[in-house]
Amino acid sequence: MGSNEFRVIRADPTPERLALRDDRHWLSMYADRHAAAQLVDLWALAARSAHSLVYLPIRANPVPNGVMSEGEPVSLDLVLAHHSLQFPIASWKQVRARLGAGTPQTPTTPAQDFPDEAVIDYRQRQFRSYRDHLDFHIAAHTLFIVGSSTAFREHGTTLRGLVDEAPSHLHRHPDARHFCVELSPGPWPRPQTRRNVPASLHIQYSSTWRI
Repeated sequence: MGSNEFRVIRADPTPERLALRDDRHWLSMYADRHAAAQLVDLWALAARSAHSLVYLPIRANPVPNGVMSEGEPVSLDLVLAHHSLQFPIASWKQVRARLGAGTPQTPTTPAQDFPDEAVIDYRQRQFRSYRDHLDFHIAAHTLFIVGSSTAFREHGTTLRGLVDEAPSHLHRHPDARHFCVELSPGPWPRPQTRRNVPASLHIQYSSTWRI
């Protein structure tokens, strides 16, 4: 892109049971066990890849059978990006059009790359001076989740519940309707970001995904 070069990491294979939609009032994602594990791995990779865009082309994936929605939701791809990259999000459509087949590589991340929940000081997120928040943007039918390494790691602890807790949750709680986690951009709760993007990402685990 002129004098700038951007490295894009794309999952191979792309998770088939991972879907993302803009439901106007919130963002909705659905994942089965395998897709949840892939998402957690890619999330950990994003925390360590400050100079790369982690791209999941999942826009064409259907949601699980029986999912209801108001209005007309918009299907989205997903990109995870470190804030220090300062990627011009408005250029994403142009960058995406230039992507080729790529070069196969096998990255690795530590098995325990996210902190234990007990050591995370959630109170810090209430202060305006705190900077390790996530930020949400939408461009070219793609949700960009942007943050620092600390932001990705701390929110990754929440995300990891889809792998560690979700598979057994419905067995332990048969009356529960579903298992989900929610991620929000900072620095304080609000219905939308400054760019009118829904300020809540609701990720629902689906154990019986039928299309």
